[in-house]
Amino acid sequence: MITSTGSSQVKHVLGLLSKAKERREYGEYVVEGIRMVSEVPSSDLVKIYISESFSKNCEYKYDKAITEVVSDNVYNHMSDTKTPQGIMAVVKMKRYTLSDVLGKDRKGSAPLVLCVENLQDPGNLGTIIRTADALGCTGVVCLEGTVDMFSDKVVRSSMGSIFNIPFLDNVSRSAFIDACHDNELNMIATALDKMALKHYLAEYNSPTAIVFGNEGSGISAEIMEAASSKVYIPMSGKAESLNVASAAAIVLYEASRQRAIL
Repeated sequence: MITSTGSSQVKHVLGLLSKAKERREYGEYVVEGIRMVSEVPSSDLVKIYISESFSKNCEYKYDKAITEVVSDNVYNHMSDTKTPQGIMAVVKMKRYTLSDVLGKDRKGSAPLVLCVENLQDPGNLGTIIRTADALGCTGVVCLEGTVDMFSDKVVRSSMGSIFNIPFLDNVSRSAFIDACHDNELNMIATALDKMALKHYLAEYNSPTAIVFGNEGSGISAEIMEAASSKVYIPMSGKAESLNVASAAAIVLYEASRQRAIL
């Protein structure tokens, strides 16, 4: 049992939790809680850490071959949650290509890709990944400048969806634009623009990538100029705008609704 916070394993977990650079270097990240750990594909599990109390009191079945027990004090030192359940895992990052993300889904349907640009709030990104998974997106692309999708808060907010959907992060704008062109994807930008369509008037049945921008400044001029069409969400109340995660849910629901009719 690990009883020291100075353990190299403990330091490694803390580094993965706090530093994006370290996550990239090792190709690993951390998930915490029974539900999240149970949803990780077994082939992606690197190490499981459980508290001494958890090992004595919980009936959850875990792979003992890759599990380390740590004292309760050490576990609390490692944990990034206010009320830790006593189990966390180091997970291997999946590696996808643009063809994985922009290609057809397993049923051969036209791709529906969600793209975010310069998103800064980890809760928003995690929620958007979860929404993309729920509404049938075939992939998620995070452009340069977006918050690290392997940070603890993003992973937690995705509620396991990060394990279900192909994704790419830190993609350059030019590479994404070229990939959409090469794969004949219709790029739709969400924006308040005089030339924009109401979101439900756009056509989403063809191969499509829908782009959502920064919480404050929206989509960059480069992406806006490359988009084949623009959409906005009409609102009848007094609010000037919607949270980007809420906007993504509304637009993706319409895309999913149209596709379900076919």
